[in-house]
Amino acid sequence: MFAKGAGLFLSLIFISTAHASPEIQHWQTENGIGIYFVEAHELPMVDIQMIFDAGSSRDTGKPGLSLLTNSLLAEGAAGITADEISQNFESLGAIYAYDASNDYASISLRSVSDPGKLKPALENFRRVLIRPDFPQDSFERQRNRTIVAIRQKQQSPGDLAKDAFYAAVFGDHPYAAPVEGTEESLQQISTKDVISFHQQFYVASNAIIAIVGDLDRARVENMVNDLTEGLAQGEKAPPIPEVSALTTAKTISVDFPSTQTHILVGQPGIKRVDPDYFPLYVGNHVLGGGGMVSQLFEEIREKRGLSYSAYSYFLPMREPGPFFAGLQTRTDQAKEALQLLNQQLHSYVENGPTVEELDAAKKNITGGFPLRIDSNRDIVSYLALIGFYGLPLDYLETFNERVESVTVEQIRDAFKRRLSPDKLVVVMVGPEKIDSGEKN
Repeated sequence: MFAKGAGLFLSLIFISTAHASPEIQHWQTENGIGIYFVEAHELPMVDIQMIFDAGSSRDTGKPGLSLLTNSLLAEGAAGITADEISQNFESLGAIYAYDASNDYASISLRSVSDPGKLKPALENFRRVLIRPDFPQDSFERQRNRTIVAIRQKQQSPGDLAKDAFYAAVFGDHPYAAPVEGTEESLQQISTKDVISFHQQFYVASNAIIAIVGDLDRARVENMVNDLTEGLAQGEKAPPIPEVSALTTAKTISVDFPSTQTHILVGQPGIKRVDPDYFPLYVGNHVLGGGGMVSQLFEEIREKRGLSYSAYSYFLPMREPGPFFAGLQTRTDQAKEALQLLNQQLHSYVENGPTVEELDAAKKNITGGFPLRIDSNRDIVSYLALIGFYGLPLDYLETFNERVESVTVEQIRDAFKRRLSPDKLVVVMVGPEKIDSGEKN
């Protein structure tokens, strides 16, 4: 049984945590793999997520290589076909999944903890990890599927806006390219490229394993040793390039035959380990991350009815990921909506939240604390996040405390230092070009 993720790792970045923080056990194997483990005996289940520093930022001029490699691991391994691999998992009640983003690639397994089921599931998982065959017919089929998906994106103004935004914000940095690549880049990728990518990045020195489930430490240690036996040591991937700050404002207009205009405004934001993370996270909750209680929603939708929704996000990555604010509106009022959005961003960077708004944001964030992690699968994703980005082991335990400690002054200071309203990228996708009011 197979499942495919779509950036779950990044979607968890700004979600808070459960009411009872799990005790995280951490150690390294003899070949240097970091293990992050939480015992959870409530259900007879085990969740395993293996993370590699093998995201699209490693595509080295061939966008789409990381995702294509990741998607092909279970398409045939050690002489066993994709159908046989799938049937092996399904017969054991196990679920195999894969995912790739800008920073990472992962494969995961969910299985019952009964040794009679878990052991053969792990053997099948190990086969996929260490001995993928990358058969040519599967390669062609998966590449064609991806090309079809890319063509379908051309019919989505939201997808067009996102791709144009990333390209404008990140320029020649690897983050600029879509994770799935382009039609042109995919045509340049061969099975030789996929094999080389796997050999270079799917190695012990480049791996982290997160495990949650009905096991004890000794059993996990034995399980990890069996799982990684034969995994090449390899080398840790080198640092990716730094993201450059914008030096001027940019406006990108994309003609699209729709009744709505999609608008994105933003610039490079912060790294995942940035010391300003909590002031910016809590502050953005007030600005546009708090849904119907945010300033952007109140000013743009509730007071003026210019958009169904208005929002803002920081998406921190290994290098500074994007900050963006967005909305979609009728084309005849797009200029007015964009001007109001820019005004709100300028005002918030200058003034920050009120004390009352900050108190409400803290209550909203910490009040949802017990509801945020309600399954082992959620917890294992947090362990992977902690391990991959090098967050402290007490991250979950101290999350609410860090939120509560944020002050209005910290938010104002962080936003003034980290956002430059005079150097924003503006992307508009709609049926006609609109004067953004910004200088190129």
